[in-house]
Formats: sequence, structure tokens, C-alpha cells
Amino acid sequence: MRQQILQIHPKDNVWAALQDLPAGTSIAGITALRDVAAKHKLTCEFIPKDGPVIMYGVLVGLANEDLPAGELITTKNIRHASGSFAVKEERHTQWELPDVSRWAGRTFMGYHRSDERVGTGNYWVIIPMVFCENRNVQTLHNVLVKELGYEKPNPYETMLRGMLRQTSAGEQVSAEKGRTFPNIDGIKLLSHTLGCGGVKDDARTLCGLLAGYITHPNVAGATVLSLGCQNAQLAMLQEEIEKRVPGFDRTVICLEQQQVGSEKDLMEQALQRTLDGLAKANEQQRAPAPLSKLIIGMECGGSDGFSGISANPAVGRVADIIVALGGSVILSEFPELCGVEQELSDRCVDTTLAARYTQLMREYAARAEALGSGFDSNPSAGNIRDGLITDAIKSAGAAKKGGSSPVTDVIDYPGRVTQPGLALLCTPGSDVESTTAEVGAGANIVLFTTGLGTPTGNPVTPVLKLSTNTKLAHKMSDIIDLDTGSIINGEESIDDVAARIMELVIDTAGGNYTAKAQLLEQDDFIPWKRGISL
Repeated sequence: MRQQILQIHPKDNVWAALQDLPAGTSIAGITALRDVAAKHKLTCEFIPKDGPVIMYGVLVGLANEDLPAGELITTKNIRHASGSFAVKEERHTQWELPDVSRWAGRTFMGYHRSDERVGTGNYWVIIPMVFCENRNVQTLHNVLVKELGYEKPNPYETMLRGMLRQTSAGEQVSAEKGRTFPNIDGIKLLSHTLGCGGVKDDARTLCGLLAGYITHPNVAGATVLSLGCQNAQLAMLQEEIEKRVPGFDRTVICLEQQQVGSEKDLMEQALQRTLDGLAKANEQQRAPAPLSKLIIGMECGGSDGFSGISANPAVGRVADIIVALGGSVILSEFPELCGVEQELSDRCVDTTLAARYTQLMREYAARAEALGSGFDSNPSAGNIRDGLITDAIKSAGAAKKGGSSPVTDVIDYPGRVTQPGLALLCTPGSDVESTTAEVGAGANIVLFTTGLGTPTGNPVTPVLKLSTNTKLAHKMSDIIDLDTGSIINGEESIDDVAARIMELVIDTAGGNYTAKAQLLEQDDFIPWKRGISL
């Protein structure tokens, strides 16, 4: 018989429903007082008014009223609460290394860069320094993609033509044009709405993020168009590039419209120099690389009540495997680490890192509160509808993506990963902003868990979508790369699913598997305008 409920931690006073529980259902002497939908939570003991609600072994809320055993928890009968945290001298850095013998000595075929990082792709990026250049970069991108063979047939154009001609819906789409540069995986556009206005720190932050993409191991070269008078100056971008990779040697073409003159002259120079750069970058080919060269970003979006039970613990196990193999892992989304700050602080390898992490968390929370909000506002309507009642419940499950290894670095946005191990990266909980930041920090693969279904992708890094439940995997098979719902169904263990994810990561890194988000050309790129996003 399939398991009906789960007590995640021995200290928990609530259960997670693994399937729908009609009112009157009796489990271990506890009777459900009302219908409890799968993914939601019910109390397994009496909780007095203002008493703590415990899940994952941590405080996730306080009761607004007396809650008898078997009561469904809702936004009305409990409220957000999380435990306090502080830097302690005692470090909790001992951990049980997973068995990685099956992956020892394994390699993936990647693009080796002179800074010793390895790319899982080989892209050319086109970047505006300021929103004023968005039309020019869009025009440049469109021409290059079409004429160099990167344009994909649009199935909806075919659909419309069929409707107009009153032909069958099965009309064949023409084959993709052969690529002029077969070793270039794509020409990607990183348009944005920043670069001028705002405060001067915004310009520096944007340049740091763009430099992270230009120097990214998945990027072969870049064409950058600047207007000239904006806050985000080319010199600032070049400083940020040098800061990240001293002596950076990949091709970066920078053109300033106010210096060049007419749009025609600007575009002519951009096209010719980009073609020259692409020809040089096309000489790069894949070669074997150890798995220690993987930098995995851990991300979630459209989370549900199963996220912290299936997909997140499974990718957390993958995180531990990657770290044990000498690779790097990024855990971000700081508003979704609310309530687990003490655990993560204690896992930092020294008190300096712990102090940096707690400071970033406090400053972020303070900025949000100054704008009339707080981390407790993070859960979306969909999160709440599917069982994530408070931010602390959501956060306790989200943190499982980071596994159990020690924290070896704490990075402020828009910094980059510089050493192996688990790094905490300060980003919003918003999945596109956070994914954008993780890739800017160097992630060459992103593992993205979702319970409700989110199509998020990235222009230069594969984003592998993992469903928390099998129903979603079937319903939105066009965006889901791997299903972890077998954990909920009792068909596989967390270790079993983690092993499948590892094989998918290796296949993707070597170019043998194309992420669904890449097939859909889901090239999301949203820089974080700091302080106004949860």
C-alpha cells in the first residue's frame, strides 16, 4: 500500500500528506479532521495557540489558535515564524561523503578555456551596455541567427499557414539550415532594461554580471554595443572582466555608437568583426574533462508541497556527489533560506564566512522590510495553494538542494565561483533573476526543480528541469527533463533518482543531451536590480 503521510524529521509536529486524505482518515491513531489534499500538512499532535509549528526539524510557523491533532494547517490558522541565528564558534563541517566510485574517472566532452575552466557549450553573446542599444543588438542578433543557420522553424507559423490554406495540421516543417560555424552552439542575445538611470551602483553591478557572462566558460566570445553617454561605461565593463579573469583572451568586440556615427556604420562594423570572431571561435572543439570541472547551480521555481521531499533532496544528493568529486555547487535564493540560517552558518568552514553569510541575510531582509515587505511575503499564490503555507516551510525544503557538505564560500551578487565545494550566492528568490545570477557566477549546468511547472531557461547554460511529481512530468512533458515523483510514489529512493540525475548531467555537459528549455529557446535573462525583489 502506498504511504499516505510523511514525518520528515523526528521533531516535526506536522505530517506531509503524500496523497489526498478525506476527512475521517485515520493514520497511527490520528484522524484527519477535514479533507487534506496531497502536498498539504496536518498536525500530528496538539499545538496550543502561539505554539511552534515544526517541520524539517526547524521552526516554520506559529499557531494562531489551538490546533488539535489531525487539523489541516492553512494561512489562517498559522503564521510565518523562523528561528533566530548567530555566528557560533563551533563549526559543523563534518559530513558523510557519498560513494562516488561509479563516477570516479568519468569525463565529459567540454570546451577548455585558458583560465582552466571548462564549458558545456560554446556560445557567442551579443550584449547592449544600455537599453538604448536594444534595437540595434536585436537587429544584429536577428541577421546573424538567420543568415548563419541558427534560426529554427517556428511551429506556430506553420500552424497559422495551415489554417490560412485550410490544409492539414500535419504540414511538414522545413529542415534546419546548415550552420556556417558548426562548433558554435548558438548566438545569444542578452538584452536588458538597465545601464542608465538608477544609482551608480546599479551600473557597476550590471557590468559585473555582464562580465560574468562574457568570461563564462560556455561563452566563446562577445559583441558589445554601447551608446556612449550611459552610466554603465565600457571601461567599467573591462575592469570587471579583468577582475574576474586577468589577461582574458577570448574575443570581445566593443563598439560605441556615439563614436562610430551612423547606425549603418555601427552595424557594418559589428557584423564584420563578429564574423571574424566567430570564425576564430569555431576552431574550438570539445575535449575530455573531469567531472571536477562541473559547476552546478541549484535552482527551484513553481515549488509545491512535494519539492522538499522529492526533487530538492535528490538534487541535494547530487550536490554532495559533485562536491565529493571536486566540483562546485551554487545554492542561491536567499529569501528562501529563511529559517535555516543557523544550519548554513554552522556549516561554513570558518567564522569569517559564517559572519559574511549572516550579514548578507540580515541586510537583504532589512532592505525588503524597508520597502514594506519581508521574506514572509516570498511564497507565491501557487506555492500556498500547493502546500507551502509559510516562507519558512518553503525555505526548509528549498535548502535541501544544497545537500550536506560544508560551505566553502559565500558570494555576494554579482560575484563568481572561484573554488570547489558548496558556495552560497546572494540572489532573490525569483527564479529567473536567480538563475541569471548563478550562470553569471559560473554555473555551466543548472538543476531546476519544479512542482507546478516553470519553463525557465538561460541563454548560455543548460537548465535541466526536474519535476517533483509524476503528474506534472506527464502534463508538461515539453519542459520537464527528468521526473523525481517516483520518490513520492515509493518506486525509487533518493539515491536512485540522484544517480539518474548525475547521468543526465554528464550527458548534457558533453553535448549528448539537449535540455528541454534549450529546445524551446527559453533564453531568459533578467538582471537583479538589487533590493526590490524577493
